[in-house]
Amino acid sequence: MKKHQIILACTAVFALLFYNEAPGINVSIFGVMLTLLVSYFFQEKLVDRSHLVLVMTSILSCFAFAWYGDAASFFSLALSILFLQFKTQDDRLKIIQIFPLIILNGFTSLGRIFIFKQWLPERKIHNDFAKKLVAFVVIPVVFLGLFFIVYSFGSNHFSSLFTDYTLDIDIFQLVLISILGFYISFSFWNYWVPDACYEFNPKLKNDFSNISELKNQSTFTFLDLDFERKSGEITLFLLNIMLLVFIGTYNYEQFFEVVEKSNLSADIHERVNAVIFSILMAVGVILFYFKGGFNFDEKAKTLKNLAKIWLTLNVVLIVSAMIKNTEYVSFYGLTYKRLGVYAFLILSIVGLVISFQKIRKQKTNAYLFNQMVWYFYGTVLLCSYVNWGNLVTTYNISVNKGVEPVFLSGLNFNDEARREYLEKNNLDGKNSEITREQLITNYQNAGFLSKALYYDFLQVKN
Repeated sequence: MKKHQIILACTAVFALLFYNEAPGINVSIFGVMLTLLVSYFFQEKLVDRSHLVLVMTSILSCFAFAWYGDAASFFSLALSILFLQFKTQDDRLKIIQIFPLIILNGFTSLGRIFIFKQWLPERKIHNDFAKKLVAFVVIPVVFLGLFFIVYSFGSNHFSSLFTDYTLDIDIFQLVLISILGFYISFSFWNYWVPDACYEFNPKLKNDFSNISELKNQSTFTFLDLDFERKSGEITLFLLNIMLLVFIGTYNYEQFFEVVEKSNLSADIHERVNAVIFSILMAVGVILFYFKGGFNFDEKAKTLKNLAKIWLTLNVVLIVSAMIKNTEYVSFYGLTYKRLGVYAFLILSIVGLVISFQKIRKQKTNAYLFNQMVWYFYGTVLLCSYVNWGNLVTTYNISVNKGVEPVFLSGLNFNDEARREYLEKNNLDGKNSEITREQLITNYQNAGFLSKALYYDFLQVKN
C-alpha cells in the first residue's frame, strides 16, 4: 500500500468515525488502527525491545482513553503512537527531537500538502488515454444522461427513483471532518524531518566521540585547565557547605518549629518552590562543569567527588520536601496538586541519579535529557492508567480529611465512592455535583463512538 493510499484510507476512516460524533471511543479506534498499520507496514523494523514496548503502550493507552476519555489518557495515547511512529521510521534520531518536530510539522504540513510530488505518485499519460476516457467514460455518461431525461418525461415513478429523496448529511461538517482527518493523516504518515535534525543528531549522543580533544579543552579562553579545575572545586565545596546549612535550617523549620495549620499551606508551597529551584540549579551546575573535558581529566577526582556529594545532598533536600508534603497530606488529605508534588520530587530524584551516573560513566550532557524523556513518558502513562480521582476520594474518606462535598464533586472518576459518601452523610455538592451528574448523563446518552466506557458502568442516579 503506497503512502498516498494510506493517507486517503485513514482520512476516510477518520471521517466515518468522527462525523456527527464527539471524541470518545472513536479516538481509541483510530489510535489502534494507526498502531496496527505502523506495526504491519514497518514490521521488519520492529526488532528492538523498545519498539515492542511502544506497540504495547500504544494499545493500552488507546484502551485507557476508551475507558476514561480524559486529557491524561489522550496525551498518553498521542505520545505513545507518535513515539512508535518516530522510533520506527527514524531510529537514527534521538527521541527528544520528536517534540520540536511535532510543532514544526504542525505548521509545515499546511503547505506541504500542496507539494504533490512529495506524496502523490507520478503517472505518465499514454497516447491512448484520451481514447479510453472518451470510449469508457464520456460516451456512456452522455447516453445515460440523455435517456434518463427521456424516460423521466415518460414515467413519474421512474423519475422519483432518482429525485424524490434527500441525503441526511451535514455536508459542511463532513467536509470539515474530512479536512481535519486528511491533515492529521498527512502529518502522521508524511512527516518531514529537516536535514538540520540529522546534522544536529550527533550532538545528542550519550557518549563522547572526541575524547582526546576534550581532555585538554577548557571552558574559558582566559583560564587554563588547572585554574578552571581549581575554580570548580572551590565553587562546589562552597555550594556543598551552603547546601548543608540550608538543609539544616530547612529541616529545623519543618520539624521543630511550631507552625499553625493556617500557615502550613503557604509554607509547603514556599519550600517546594525552593526545592524546585535548587534542583534546577544543581543539575545546571553539573551540566556546566561536566560537559566535556572534566569527565576524562585524571586530576578532576576531587571535583567529581564534590559533585557527587552535591547531588547526594540535593537528594536529601528532596526527601525532606517529600516528608513535609506527607505531613501536609496528613493534615488536609490528598489532592491532585499534592500528588503532582510527589511526582515532581520523584522525577527530580531520578534526574539527580541520572546526573550521578553521567559523571560516573563519563556521559554527555545529552545523556541526561535522552534518559529523562523516557521517564517523563512513563509518568504520562502512569497518570493515564491509574484512577487518581477515586484514589484521592477513597483515601480522604478513610482518614476523614479533605472530604468537602464541593471538592469531592470536582474530582474525576470517583462517582461511586462520592455518591455513597454524600448520600450516607446527607451532604450536597451544590453546583459541582449538578455539573458532574450532568456530565455522566451526557456520556451515558451519547452514541457508542462518542462514549467513555467508564460512565456506562455507572448506575443511573435516580
